[in-house]
Amino acid sequence: MASAAESSRGGFVRRKSLSAYNDASMRTVADFGEFGRLVLDEPVPHGGSGEGPSPLQAVLGALCGCEAVTFRRTATELGFEYGSLYFEAAFTIDIRGRQGDRSVRPHFQTVRVRAVVATDEPMKALAAVIEETEACCPVMNLLLDAKVDLQIEWARARDNGLETVARP
Repeated sequence: MASAAESSRGGFVRRKSLSAYNDASMRTVADFGEFGRLVLDEPVPHGGSGEGPSPLQAVLGALCGCEAVTFRRTATELGFEYGSLYFEAAFTIDIRGRQGDRSVRPHFQTVRVRAVVATDEPMKALAAVIEETEACCPVMNLLLDAKVDLQIEWARARDNGLETVARP
């Protein structure tokens, strides 16, 4: 049954849920129901048990996954063919924020991503898919709204090597 908010927006609002359990340690198990569980933890040197990615690493993974899903949808809509997407991502954080210094943001300072698209499509077509992908990717826009210094470098992979996509 659609909620009032969903009905008023023509059914465009979707609700997703999960549960998570923490046993008073650095380790949290997120249960995604039919999609399984994910252990979030801190490395041993930071007081965790090292059983899974840190929550911030998981956000970075979510960014790459969301970019990939959004890229796929956009590519399909625009008739763009590609073989694969490969991501490398890194972040910096000033730990003073999570240690209680309210003058420092407790989340990402910078996020850097390199996305490599295997395609023989023209650069102009690739640039169009990238532009729409970045405009529509929820996780990317969440980070931008949080004023994270986020930079994504896109490249096209072909038999003759890599070519960086020019950005405005």
